[in-house]
Amino acid sequence: MKLPFELMLAARYLRPKRTFVSVITLISIIGVMLGVAVLIVVISVMAGFDRQLREKILGFKPHLRVVANGPMTDYALLVHAISTNQGVKGVAPLVMGQVMVETQPQDGPPQYLCPAIRGVDPDANSESKISVLPSSVVTGQYDVRGNRVLVGQDLAASLNLRVGDTLSIYSVGDFRRVAKLIKKSRAKEEVEEGFLPTEFEVSGIFDVGYYEFNNFFIACSLANAQELSGLEDSVQGLVVTLFDPGAARQVRGELHAILEPGIRIATWEEENSDILDALLVEKNVMFYLLFFIMIVAAFGITSSLITFVVQKTREIGILKALGASGGQIMSIFFSQSLLVGAVGVTAGYGLGMLAIAYRNEFLLFLRRAMSIEIFPSRIYGFSQLPALIDAWDILIICGGSLLICLLAGVFPAWNAGRLKPVEALRHE
Repeated sequence: MKLPFELMLAARYLRPKRTFVSVITLISIIGVMLGVAVLIVVISVMAGFDRQLREKILGFKPHLRVVANGPMTDYALLVHAISTNQGVKGVAPLVMGQVMVETQPQDGPPQYLCPAIRGVDPDANSESKISVLPSSVVTGQYDVRGNRVLVGQDLAASLNLRVGDTLSIYSVGDFRRVAKLIKKSRAKEEVEEGFLPTEFEVSGIFDVGYYEFNNFFIACSLANAQELSGLEDSVQGLVVTLFDPGAARQVRGELHAILEPGIRIATWEEENSDILDALLVEKNVMFYLLFFIMIVAAFGITSSLITFVVQKTREIGILKALGASGGQIMSIFFSQSLLVGAVGVTAGYGLGMLAIAYRNEFLLFLRRAMSIEIFPSRIYGFSQLPALIDAWDILIICGGSLLICLLAGVFPAWNAGRLKPVEALRHE
Protein backbone atom coordinates (compact mmCIF):
# COMPACT_ATOMS: atom_id res chain seq x y z
CA MET A 1 0.00 0.00 0.00
CA LYS A 2 1.50 3.29 -1.17
CA LEU A 3 1.79 6.23 1.21
CA PRO A 4 0.46 9.68 0.29
CA PHE A 5 3.22 11.64 -1.38
CA GLU A 6 3.14 14.25 1.42
CA LEU A 7 3.96 11.65 4.07
CA MET A 8 6.46 9.94 1.77
CA LEU A 9 8.37 13.18 1.19
CA ALA A 10 8.24 14.02 4.93
CA ALA A 11 9.77 10.63 5.78
CA ARG A 12 12.38 11.05 3.04
CA TYR A 13 13.41 14.45 4.35
CA LEU A 14 13.84 12.96 7.83
CA ARG A 15 16.28 10.26 6.74
CA PRO A 16 19.52 10.52 8.76
CA LYS A 17 22.13 12.57 6.92
CA ARG A 18 25.37 14.13 7.95
CA THR A 19 23.91 17.61 8.04
CA PHE A 20 23.27 20.17 10.72
CA VAL A 21 19.51 19.81 10.20
CA SER A 22 19.68 16.07 10.99
CA VAL A 23 21.47 16.88 14.24
CA ILE A 24 18.74 19.39 15.18
CA THR A 25 16.07 16.79 14.36
CA LEU A 26 17.82 14.18 16.50
CA ILE A 27 18.08 16.65 19.39
CA SER A 28 14.38 17.43 19.01
CA ILE A 29 13.48 13.73 19.18
CA ILE A 30 15.66 13.25 22.26
CA GLY A 31 14.08 16.31 23.89
CA VAL A 32 10.57 14.97 23.30
CA MET A 33 11.63 11.52 24.54
CA LEU A 34 13.14 12.86 27.77
CA GLY A 35 10.20 15.16 28.39
CA VAL A 36 7.66 12.35 28.03
CA ALA A 37 9.76 9.95 30.11
CA VAL A 38 10.25 12.45 32.96
CA LEU A 39 6.56 13.31 32.99
CA ILE A 40 5.53 9.65 33.11
CA VAL A 41 7.99 8.83 35.91
CA VAL A 42 7.15 11.85 38.08
CA ILE A 43 3.38 11.64 37.69
CA SER A 44 3.37 7.85 38.22
CA VAL A 45 5.51 8.16 41.36
CA MET A 46 3.30 10.89 42.79
CA ALA A 47 0.18 8.85 42.00
CA GLY A 48 1.84 5.91 43.76
CA PHE A 49 2.56 8.12 46.77
CA ASP A 50 -1.07 9.14 46.92
CA ARG A 51 -2.38 5.56 46.63
CA GLN A 52 0.03 4.07 49.16
CA LEU A 53 -0.49 6.90 51.60
CA ARG A 54 -4.23 6.36 51.45
CA GLU A 55 -3.75 2.62 52.03
CA LYS A 56 -1.51 3.23 55.06
CA ILE A 57 -3.89 5.81 56.50
CA LEU A 58 -6.93 3.60 55.97
CA GLY A 59 -5.13 0.60 57.45
CA PHE A 60 -4.62 2.24 60.83
CA LYS A 61 -7.05 5.14 61.01
CA PRO A 62 -10.86 4.78 60.92
CA HIS A 63 -12.93 5.56 57.86
CA LEU A 64 -15.48 7.39 60.04
CA ARG A 65 -15.04 8.93 63.47
CA VAL A 66 -18.23 9.35 65.53
CA VAL A 67 -18.05 11.80 68.46
CA ALA A 68 -20.46 13.65 70.72
CA ASN A 69 -20.20 16.84 72.76
CA GLY A 70 -18.58 14.90 75.59
CA PRO A 71 -17.61 11.36 76.62
CA MET A 72 -20.00 8.63 75.54
CA THR A 73 -21.30 6.57 78.44
CA ASP A 74 -24.07 4.40 77.00
CA TYR A 75 -22.52 3.73 73.60
CA ALA A 76 -23.69 0.13 73.10
CA LEU A 77 -26.98 1.24 71.50
CA LEU A 78 -25.06 3.59 69.22
CA VAL A 79 -22.74 0.77 68.16
CA HIS A 80 -25.73 -1.42 67.32
CA ALA A 81 -27.42 1.34 65.30
CA ILE A 82 -24.29 2.01 63.25
CA SER A 83 -23.65 -1.70 62.68
CA THR A 84 -27.02 -2.10 60.95
CA ASN A 85 -25.80 -0.06 57.98
CA GLN A 86 -24.90 -2.33 55.06
CA GLY A 87 -21.76 -0.37 54.23
CA VAL A 88 -20.28 -0.70 57.73
CA LYS A 89 -17.64 -3.39 58.24
CA GLY A 90 -16.88 -2.82 61.92
CA VAL A 91 -17.48 -0.46 64.84
CA ALA A 92 -15.31 -0.07 67.95
CA PRO A 93 -14.98 2.34 70.90
CA LEU A 94 -12.36 5.06 70.62
CA VAL A 95 -10.04 5.93 73.51
CA MET A 96 -6.78 7.65 72.62
CA GLY A 97 -4.56 10.18 74.34
CA GLN A 98 -1.00 11.30 74.83
CA VAL A 99 1.09 9.86 77.66
CA MET A 100 4.69 9.91 78.82
CA VAL A 101 6.66 6.67 78.88
CA GLU A 102 9.78 5.83 80.85
CA THR A 103 11.96 2.87 79.92
CA GLN A 104 13.49 0.61 82.52
CA PRO A 105 16.73 -0.62 80.93
CA GLN A 106 19.04 -3.03 82.70
CA ASP A 107 22.02 -0.86 81.83
CA GLY A 108 22.20 2.88 81.41
CA PRO A 109 19.77 5.67 82.25
CA PRO A 110 16.06 5.46 81.38
CA GLN A 111 14.68 7.22 78.33
CA TYR A 112 11.55 9.34 78.14
CA LEU A 113 9.12 10.03 75.30
CA CYS A 114 5.55 11.30 74.89
CA PRO A 115 3.73 9.11 72.35
CA ALA A 116 0.00 8.53 71.93
CA ILE A 117 -1.64 5.47 73.44
CA ARG A 118 -4.68 3.89 71.81
CA GLY A 119 -7.11 1.38 73.25
CA VAL A 120 -7.74 -1.66 71.04
CA ASP A 121 -9.79 -4.84 71.31
CA PRO A 122 -7.85 -7.71 72.96
CA ASP A 123 -9.54 -10.09 70.49
CA ALA A 124 -7.44 -10.07 67.31
CA ASN A 125 -10.36 -11.16 65.12
CA SER A 126 -12.50 -8.26 66.29
CA GLU A 127 -9.68 -5.74 65.94
CA SER A 128 -8.97 -6.99 62.39
CA LYS A 129 -12.30 -5.50 61.31
CA ILE A 130 -11.12 -2.08 62.48
CA SER A 131 -7.40 -1.92 61.63
CA VAL A 132 -4.43 -3.87 60.27
CA LEU A 133 -2.75 -3.88 63.68
CA PRO A 134 -3.16 -7.62 64.47
CA SER A 135 -1.57 -8.60 61.15
CA SER A 136 1.20 -5.98 61.44
CA VAL A 137 2.99 -7.40 64.50
CA VAL A 138 6.50 -8.23 63.28
CA THR A 139 8.06 -9.23 66.61
CA GLY A 140 6.30 -10.92 69.49
CA GLN A 141 2.54 -11.42 69.33
CA TYR A 142 -0.70 -9.51 69.39
CA ASP A 143 -1.46 -9.58 73.09
CA VAL A 144 -2.82 -6.57 75.01
CA ARG A 145 -4.41 -8.53 77.83
CA GLY A 146 -3.55 -7.38 81.32
CA ASN A 147 -0.75 -4.83 81.43
CA ARG A 148 0.68 -5.61 78.01
CA VAL A 149 1.20 -3.17 75.16
CA LEU A 150 2.20 -3.12 71.50
CA VAL A 151 4.83 -0.60 70.41
CA GLY A 152 5.53 0.82 66.96
CA GLN A 153 8.71 -0.35 65.25
CA ASP A 154 10.38 3.05 65.01
CA LEU A 155 9.30 4.01 68.53
CA ALA A 156 10.82 0.77 69.84
CA ALA A 157 14.05 1.51 67.98
CA SER A 158 14.32 5.03 69.41
CA LEU A 159 13.77 3.75 72.96
CA ASN A 160 15.84 0.54 72.51
CA LEU A 161 12.83 -1.60 73.41
CA ARG A 162 12.48 -5.32 72.89
CA VAL A 163 9.71 -7.80 73.51
CA GLY A 164 9.54 -8.48 77.26
CA ASP A 165 10.85 -5.07 78.34
CA THR A 166 8.97 -3.02 80.90
CA LEU A 167 7.59 0.48 80.38
CA SER A 168 6.35 2.95 82.96
CA ILE A 169 3.49 5.01 81.57
CA TYR A 170 2.45 8.33 83.10
CA SER A 171 -1.04 9.57 82.25
CA VAL A 172 -2.49 13.08 82.37
CA GLY A 173 -4.10 12.16 85.68
CA ASP A 174 -0.70 11.25 87.09
CA PHE A 175 0.65 14.70 86.30
CA ARG A 176 -2.38 16.29 87.94
CA ARG A 177 -1.63 14.32 91.09
CA VAL A 178 2.00 15.48 90.88
CA ALA A 179 0.79 19.09 90.77
CA LYS A 180 -1.35 18.49 93.86
CA LEU A 181 1.59 16.91 95.69
CA ILE A 182 3.77 19.91 94.87
CA LYS A 183 1.14 22.28 96.26
CA LYS A 184 0.82 20.19 99.44
CA SER A 185 4.57 20.00 99.88
CA ARG A 186 4.88 23.77 99.55
CA ALA A 187 2.09 24.33 102.05
CA LYS A 188 3.14 21.75 104.66
CA GLU A 189 6.83 21.53 103.71
CA GLU A 190 6.49 17.76 103.56
CA VAL A 191 5.01 15.13 101.31
CA GLU A 192 2.48 12.84 102.96
CA GLU A 193 1.62 10.68 99.96
CA GLY A 194 2.99 9.56 96.62
CA PHE A 195 2.11 7.47 93.62
CA LEU A 196 3.69 5.00 91.26
CA PRO A 197 3.19 4.99 87.47
CA THR A 198 1.50 2.06 85.75
CA GLU A 199 3.97 -0.51 84.46
CA PHE A 200 3.38 -2.36 81.19
CA GLU A 201 5.18 -5.18 79.44
CA VAL A 202 6.00 -4.96 75.72
CA SER A 203 4.35 -8.01 74.17
CA GLY A 204 4.83 -7.12 70.52
CA ILE A 205 6.29 -4.64 68.04
CA PHE A 206 4.19 -3.64 65.03
CA ASP A 207 4.95 -2.17 61.62
CA VAL A 208 1.94 -0.75 59.79
CA GLY A 209 4.15 0.55 56.98
CA TYR A 210 3.90 4.25 57.80
CA TYR A 211 6.60 6.04 59.78
CA GLU A 212 4.27 8.46 61.57
CA PHE A 213 2.23 5.60 63.03
CA ASN A 214 5.24 3.40 63.81
CA ASN A 215 6.96 6.25 65.63
CA PHE A 216 4.09 7.74 67.59
CA PHE A 217 1.64 5.04 68.73
CA ILE A 218 1.40 2.52 71.55
CA ALA A 219 -1.54 0.12 71.69
CA CYS A 220 -3.05 -1.24 74.90
CA SER A 221 -6.36 -2.78 75.90
CA LEU A 222 -9.46 -0.60 75.92
CA ALA A 223 -9.81 -0.96 79.70
CA ASN A 224 -6.25 0.25 80.32
CA ALA A 225 -6.72 3.15 77.92
CA GLN A 226 -9.89 4.17 79.78
CA GLU A 227 -8.06 4.01 83.11
CA LEU A 228 -5.11 6.08 81.82
CA SER A 229 -7.48 8.67 80.34
CA GLY A 230 -9.67 8.80 83.43
CA LEU A 231 -12.81 7.92 81.45
CA GLU A 232 -13.91 5.00 83.66
CA ASP A 233 -16.62 3.18 81.64
CA SER A 234 -17.10 5.88 79.00
CA VAL A 235 -15.28 6.41 75.68
CA GLN A 236 -14.27 9.40 73.59
CA GLY A 237 -16.22 8.26 70.55
CA LEU A 238 -16.56 5.44 68.04
CA VAL A 239 -14.44 4.41 65.07
CA VAL A 240 -16.11 2.92 62.01
CA THR A 241 -14.57 1.00 59.11
CA LEU A 242 -16.38 0.55 55.82
CA PHE A 243 -16.28 -2.04 53.09
CA ASP A 244 -15.72 0.79 50.59
CA PRO A 245 -13.75 3.78 51.98
CA GLY A 246 -14.79 5.79 48.94
CA ALA A 247 -18.40 5.69 50.15
CA ALA A 248 -17.56 7.43 53.44
CA ARG A 249 -19.63 10.53 52.70
CA GLN A 250 -22.60 8.51 51.54
CA VAL A 251 -22.57 6.31 54.66
CA ARG A 252 -22.17 9.40 56.84
CA GLY A 253 -25.35 10.85 55.35
CA GLU A 254 -27.20 7.60 56.00
CA LEU A 255 -25.99 7.47 59.61
CA HIS A 256 -26.92 11.10 60.26
CA ALA A 257 -30.50 10.20 59.36
CA ILE A 258 -30.76 7.60 62.15
CA LEU A 259 -28.53 9.09 64.87
CA GLU A 260 -29.25 11.86 67.34
CA PRO A 261 -28.67 15.48 66.22
CA GLY A 262 -25.78 16.02 68.67
CA ILE A 263 -23.66 13.27 67.08
CA ARG A 264 -20.89 14.44 64.75
CA ILE A 265 -19.31 12.20 62.10
CA ALA A 266 -15.98 13.00 60.40
CA THR A 267 -14.71 11.11 57.35
CA TRP A 268 -11.13 9.98 56.84
CA GLU A 269 -10.77 12.41 53.94
CA GLU A 270 -11.66 15.35 56.18
CA GLU A 271 -9.29 14.29 58.96
CA ASN A 272 -6.40 13.86 56.52
CA SER A 273 -7.34 16.64 54.11
CA ASP A 274 -4.12 18.62 54.67
CA ILE A 275 -1.74 15.95 53.40
CA LEU A 276 -4.09 14.62 50.70
CA ASP A 277 -4.77 18.11 49.30
CA ALA A 278 -1.05 18.92 49.45
CA LEU A 279 -0.24 15.82 47.39
CA LEU A 280 -2.91 16.68 44.83
CA VAL A 281 -1.71 20.28 44.46
CA GLU A 282 1.91 19.16 44.23
CA LYS A 283 1.04 16.61 41.54
CA ASN A 284 -0.82 19.19 39.46
CA VAL A 285 1.94 21.79 39.83
CA MET A 286 4.62 19.29 38.82
CA PHE A 287 2.50 18.23 35.85
CA TYR A 288 2.25 21.78 34.52
CA LEU A 289 5.87 22.65 35.24
CA LEU A 290 7.27 19.57 33.57
CA PHE A 291 5.18 20.19 30.47
CA PHE A 292 7.49 23.14 29.82
CA ILE A 293 10.12 20.54 28.93
CA MET A 294 7.87 19.59 26.03
CA ILE A 295 7.55 23.23 25.01
CA VAL A 296 11.35 23.53 24.92
CA ALA A 297 11.54 20.40 22.75
CA ALA A 298 8.84 21.90 20.52
CA PHE A 299 11.06 24.92 19.85
CA GLY A 300 13.68 22.47 18.58
CA ILE A 301 11.12 21.01 16.17
CA THR A 302 10.15 24.49 15.01
CA SER A 303 13.80 25.42 14.46
CA SER A 304 14.54 22.29 12.43
CA LEU A 305 11.43 22.72 10.25
CA ILE A 306 12.24 26.38 9.54
CA THR A 307 15.70 25.28 8.42
CA PHE A 308 14.11 22.55 6.27
CA VAL A 309 11.84 25.11 4.61
CA VAL A 310 14.79 27.36 3.81
CA GLN A 311 16.83 24.45 2.42
CA LYS A 312 13.94 23.05 0.37
CA THR A 313 12.78 26.35 -1.13
CA ARG A 314 13.73 25.17 -4.66
CA GLU A 315 11.85 21.86 -4.23
CA ILE A 316 8.82 23.73 -2.92
CA GLY A 317 8.86 25.95 -6.03
CA ILE A 318 9.08 22.91 -8.31
CA LEU A 319 6.21 21.16 -6.52
CA LYS A 320 4.10 24.32 -6.78
CA ALA A 321 4.93 24.61 -10.49
CA LEU A 322 3.86 20.98 -11.01
CA GLY A 323 0.46 21.73 -9.48
CA ALA A 324 0.87 20.99 -5.76
CA SER A 325 -1.47 23.07 -3.64
CA GLY A 326 -0.51 25.12 -0.62
CA GLY A 327 -2.33 22.65 1.61
CA GLN A 328 -0.29 19.76 0.24
CA ILE A 329 2.96 21.64 0.84
CA MET A 330 1.81 22.39 4.36
CA SER A 331 1.00 18.70 4.86
CA ILE A 332 4.58 17.71 3.97
CA PHE A 333 6.17 19.79 6.71
CA PHE A 334 3.30 19.23 9.09
CA SER A 335 3.84 15.48 8.66
CA GLN A 336 7.49 15.99 9.63
CA SER A 337 6.49 17.42 13.01
CA LEU A 338 4.02 14.54 13.37
CA LEU A 339 6.72 11.93 12.68
CA VAL A 340 9.24 13.61 15.00
CA GLY A 341 6.62 13.85 17.73
CA ALA A 342 5.41 10.28 17.27
CA VAL A 343 8.95 8.86 17.42
CA GLY A 344 9.84 10.99 20.46
CA VAL A 345 6.62 10.21 22.33
CA THR A 346 6.93 6.47 21.62
CA ALA A 347 10.55 6.38 22.74
CA GLY A 348 9.70 8.47 25.81
CA TYR A 349 6.86 6.13 26.74
CA GLY A 350 9.19 3.14 26.53
CA LEU A 351 11.92 4.88 28.52
CA GLY A 352 9.42 6.01 31.16
CA MET A 353 7.99 2.50 31.60
CA LEU A 354 11.52 1.09 31.85
CA ALA A 355 12.49 3.65 34.49
CA ILE A 356 9.39 2.89 36.55
CA ALA A 357 9.97 -0.87 36.34
CA TYR A 358 13.55 -0.57 37.67
CA ARG A 359 13.14 2.50 39.92
CA ASN A 360 13.86 0.68 43.20
CA GLU A 361 16.84 -1.19 41.74
CA PHE A 362 18.29 2.14 40.61
CA LEU A 363 17.81 3.65 44.07
CA LEU A 364 19.40 0.58 45.65
CA PHE A 365 22.40 0.93 43.31
CA LEU A 366 22.85 4.58 44.28
CA ARG A 367 22.58 3.69 47.96
CA ARG A 368 25.17 0.93 47.78
CA ALA A 369 27.58 2.33 45.23
CA MET A 370 27.55 6.03 46.09
CA SER A 371 25.94 6.10 49.56
CA ILE A 372 23.26 8.43 48.19
CA GLU A 373 19.88 8.21 49.90
CA ILE A 374 17.45 9.90 47.49
CA PHE A 375 14.39 8.40 49.15
CA PRO A 376 14.91 8.25 52.95
CA SER A 377 12.13 6.25 54.59
CA ARG A 378 12.26 8.35 57.77
CA ILE A 379 11.14 11.39 55.80
CA TYR A 380 8.69 9.88 53.33
CA GLY A 381 7.41 7.00 55.45
CA PHE A 382 7.81 4.28 52.79
CA SER A 383 10.51 1.66 52.44
CA GLN A 384 10.34 1.60 48.61
CA LEU A 385 9.54 4.16 45.95
CA PRO A 386 5.85 3.70 45.08
CA ALA A 387 4.46 4.13 41.59
CA LEU A 388 1.04 3.86 40.01
CA ILE A 389 0.65 3.77 36.24
CA ASP A 390 -2.67 5.41 35.51
CA ALA A 391 -3.92 4.96 31.95
CA TRP A 392 -5.61 8.38 31.96
CA ASP A 393 -2.43 10.14 33.08
CA ILE A 394 -0.40 8.34 30.41
CA LEU A 395 -2.96 9.27 27.76
CA ILE A 396 -2.87 12.94 28.77
CA ILE A 397 0.95 13.01 28.80
CA CYS A 398 1.42 11.27 25.45
CA GLY A 399 -1.53 12.98 23.76
CA GLY A 400 -0.58 16.41 25.09
CA SER A 401 3.06 15.97 24.07
CA LEU A 402 2.08 14.91 20.56
CA LEU A 403 -0.27 17.89 20.28
CA ILE A 404 2.54 20.27 21.31
CA CYS A 405 4.80 18.72 18.66
CA LEU A 406 2.09 19.21 16.03
CA LEU A 407 1.57 22.83 17.04
CA ALA A 408 5.32 23.38 16.74
CA GLY A 409 5.09 22.61 13.03
CA VAL A 410 2.18 24.94 12.27
CA PHE A 411 4.17 28.11 11.55
CA PRO A 412 6.93 26.52 9.40
CA ALA A 413 4.33 24.51 7.43
CA TRP A 414 2.14 27.58 6.91
CA ASN A 415 5.17 29.59 5.75
CA ALA A 416 6.09 26.87 3.27
CA GLY A 417 2.54 26.57 1.96
CA ARG A 418 2.25 30.27 1.17
CA LEU A 419 5.43 30.40 -1.01
CA LYS A 420 4.75 31.19 -4.65
CA PRO A 421 6.55 29.23 -7.42
CA VAL A 422 8.13 32.32 -8.97
CA GLU A 423 9.45 33.59 -5.62
CA ALA A 424 10.70 30.14 -4.70
CA LEU A 425 12.64 29.74 -7.98
CA ARG A 426 13.80 33.37 -8.36
CA HIS A 427 17.18 32.85 -6.71
CA GLU A 428 17.86 29.46 -8.26
